[in-house]
Amino acid sequence: MEKAAGCPAVGGSYPQKNAEILSSQYGINLFLAGLLLTFAWAVHAVGISKSHLLSYLITLMLIQLLWMLWYLCRSCTQRRLIQDKDTHAGARWLKCGITLFAVITLILDSFKIGYYIDFSNCLSPTEGIFPVTHAVHTILQVYFLWCHAKDVIQSFKTLERFGVIHSVFTNLLLWTNGVLTESKHQLNEHKERLITLGFGNITIVLDDHAPQCNCTTTTLCSIFSQGIYYLYPFNIEYHILASTMLYVLWKNIGRKVEHHQQIKTPFKFHGITVGMISGLIVLISTIAIVVVYLIQIGGSKIKSELALTMFYLHAIFVLALMCTAGIVALLIYRLEDRSLDNSKNPARKLDAELLVGTAAGSWLLSWGSILAIICAQGHPKYTWYNLPYSVLVIIEKYIQNLFIIESIHREQEKANDDIKTLRIVTISRGSALSLPPLYKEIYNGRAARDSGDVPCLIKGSICGTENDGAGVAKEETSQDNSLVMHSASDISFDSRNSVTNNKRRILKNIAVFLFLCNLSLWIPPAFGCRPEYDNGLEEIVFGFEPWIIVVNLAMPFSIFYRMHSAASLFEVNCKT
Repeated sequence: MEKAAGCPAVGGSYPQKNAEILSSQYGINLFLAGLLLTFAWAVHAVGISKSHLLSYLITLMLIQLLWMLWYLCRSCTQRRLIQDKDTHAGARWLKCGITLFAVITLILDSFKIGYYIDFSNCLSPTEGIFPVTHAVHTILQVYFLWCHAKDVIQSFKTLERFGVIHSVFTNLLLWTNGVLTESKHQLNEHKERLITLGFGNITIVLDDHAPQCNCTTTTLCSIFSQGIYYLYPFNIEYHILASTMLYVLWKNIGRKVEHHQQIKTPFKFHGITVGMISGLIVLISTIAIVVVYLIQIGGSKIKSELALTMFYLHAIFVLALMCTAGIVALLIYRLEDRSLDNSKNPARKLDAELLVGTAAGSWLLSWGSILAIICAQGHPKYTWYNLPYSVLVIIEKYIQNLFIIESIHREQEKANDDIKTLRIVTISRGSALSLPPLYKEIYNGRAARDSGDVPCLIKGSICGTENDGAGVAKEETSQDNSLVMHSASDISFDSRNSVTNNKRRILKNIAVFLFLCNLSLWIPPAFGCRPEYDNGLEEIVFGFEPWIIVVNLAMPFSIFYRMHSAASLFEVNCKT
């Protein structure tokens, strides 16, 4: 009978599991088809043009728009349909971040529309339709994520799985398209810089997709064409953040959520002055380094070598500080005895997987640089700085990943079960009166119970106890009015509380410092300061095209790692 009763429940899970498998395979095939179209356009494949790629992306965005509109309408008409919420998904600070990136993406779309208008004589209509569709898609998607990122869908689950996974891979394809376009622009600049460093044996062939006609207004065309590439890093981050939030929504479909009270952890500036100031110094100095680097690199061989040396020295110093901060934080964790939260949490699991997965991109580049330094026959002076830089990149990410993953898995501090209330006992003519409690005390070990004795300390000596039932206490002082009894264990609690607060203050400062450092290290590669391109040593050892392929594949993951780490560290600071 038990087996028969259990069969429907077990069998009922199979359709949903099959729906999850089918929807994931649909999304993968959708992505692979778009990836091949992107690759074909990038290598100038016969019969494949940019209009074909844009048409495919426009179609995917329109399908997602229809699904989001249907979902929003269904949610409005049936407000009680979705009751469960994943409190860990779609944090407010994450929504604010994606909104900021979306606003800059809308500016990018407006630049693309202006660029199309100026070159409308020789551009395909799809290049004008794409930014308009993308702008509408961005606005509706941000609204959708603000309102429904926490949903745990329990109805129309099969249909919703396909709709959400379609949205995930649509954003991944838009991210891929942005990465490729920005990488091609960086590659053209890189080829021109190699000449100034003396690598004349490398064939310089620019891969230019510029329109084959004149611009109607030269000044505006220059602004649009140059401004677009400075806005692409924000567009890239927007799409990867959107895809991760949608992926968590997909994983939550049909999930049984454990209902428990969520502890709100707002961000506070109190007690993080040291970490904030140190991080801001790193951020400002990094921006200055990037500006000088972009001005000096490619100007002449001497200027380029000085720019590379300056970059490596600054990065080595910052990475060494980050390693030290991470080690201190891990040592503090080892001194604490706090259990880990191992409950099922798709958002937290995805955060940990993304940290390790995207770190592999920069690890690949670092090991390539290390091998190039070891194997190269000639070593310009500035290339030797690349060795400690590459080693520190590997170590720093290893330590930081340990710190972040442990931090997001640690249980937040809760009130101790052994909280007791001190009583103020007023002794008046042989009778005792218990007044309402004024403050709470945490007892460790064997704590005095309400029905038992309450230890007290006056001027370093034990003064008395509260009797059972009768409430009669011995008078130890000459005063007849009242006597306030203080617990001896309160002193030890204060000392322990002070130590705990100091540890938390150190951890919060470390989290803020690492947060700003990761933002600082996101800026150089995102805005064209990439020594992996410019030092030239790796191209000699591995060959120009193989190394460029490695860099173009690994660099987007390295850039995303820094932004994702910054987001995770912000959460760590709020939880600490």
